[in-house]
Amino acid sequence: MDSMKLVHMVNQIALNFRLQPKAEAVTLTVEHLKAFWSPAMRKALVAHVAAGGEGLEPLAHEALSVLRSETRATS
Repeated sequence: MDSMKLVHMVNQIALNFRLQPKAEAVTLTVEHLKAFWSPAMRKALVAHVAAGGEGLEPLAHEALSVLRSETRATS
């Protein structure tokens, strides 16, 4: 799937949680990605963050940074 399509989708998810306290919004976004996105989709987004994260909303970027850290920790 096109990385910009994934960026659009993750931005929508993160913005859905934006009214929660920031830490909770980040956690909820990460949990959503783990529960409903395929490993390939998550891997593509982690690679997108590693390449600079163009187009990501700040909340989505932070959630993906957390996911990236967790992915590195389990590898």
